[in-house]
Amino acid sequence: MEQNRVILHIDMDAFYASIEQRDNPALRGKPVAVGGSSQRGVVAAASYEARKFGVHSAMPSAIAKRRCPDLIFVRTRFDVYRSVSQEIREIFLEHTPLVEPLSLDEAYLDISKVVASITAGEEVARKIRKDIYNATHLRASAGISFNKFLAKMASDVNKPDGQYAILKPEADHFLRELPVQMFHGIGSATAEKMKRLKIEFGKDLIEWPEQRLVDIFGKAGHHYFHIVRGEDHRAVNPNRIRKSVGVERTYGENLEYRKDISSALDELLTKLSDRVERHGRTGKTITLKLRYSDFETITRSKTHYQLLDYEAMRYYADLLVNEAWQVNRPVRLLGLTVSNLEGDDFGKQLKLRL
Repeated sequence: MEQNRVILHIDMDAFYASIEQRDNPALRGKPVAVGGSSQRGVVAAASYEARKFGVHSAMPSAIAKRRCPDLIFVRTRFDVYRSVSQEIREIFLEHTPLVEPLSLDEAYLDISKVVASITAGEEVARKIRKDIYNATHLRASAGISFNKFLAKMASDVNKPDGQYAILKPEADHFLRELPVQMFHGIGSATAEKMKRLKIEFGKDLIEWPEQRLVDIFGKAGHHYFHIVRGEDHRAVNPNRIRKSVGVERTYGENLEYRKDISSALDELLTKLSDRVERHGRTGKTITLKLRYSDFETITRSKTHYQLLDYEAMRYYADLLVNEAWQVNRPVRLLGLTVSNLEGDDFGKQLKLRL
């Protein structure tokens, strides 16, 4: 039931910039801007070190450089960001199928069928954030509440690398004390207009009748009337056609020998076959992801002439490891994905597994 909803908003901290700092140790602890450094360039993302100088996304690069003379510009690598985002999304799907991505670095999760309370939801959020860090060495913040709007608001409270929960008894006080420019959905221009009307905090906004807000702000007035009361009935909408099914694991101790990798591969294949059987679909392509201890990531794929059964997956997985793995290089992560999905008869084929 809606009154028992538990919604998470997970937001990666300085996502693009953090990936660049992770992959290039020389950038760590320094002000970094991802984007073009030319006179007409724009900042796509800024590290927290750069944000201290007032540098932020969508800012012209020339202004950013004036604000922070030591700013280091790094070109975007969207193929890497998309790959990491998919890795994080798979972690979300370990906890609930109800995942609504908003962008590469944030998503809503409905965990109402997993836990019975927001307090229990806090533990799930901690687990997800820990799993993300273990898999990617990137930090995430989380908001937990009973609807999407409040979960989104909560995720900003203890950024970076923190989380915050808004329970029903606390929502009214939280919103009343919040400056209107902090409300998600109220931009700087609208906040200035509200300020001229003596609407500076939620407690000011909540005094205005709905029709009066509509008269001044148009249809958005309905939205402002409801959000200041903590009302948001939107469902978390996955709205995604699954194009692949995969599993991966980050290992607490690196895999150093081929026999260790083979044993880990067996575990992954068992988990993958179970997951794909639940989804009822197989495919023709299997992809191996292998990440070394220094975070270099290798992917290799093979496409079969017909739908993969378990034995074919096992055969190609071994083949891909032989192609990808370099002896004497420790492995911290392995992943297997089946894609090029077709039909719904995978469950029948998996029955052949011994």
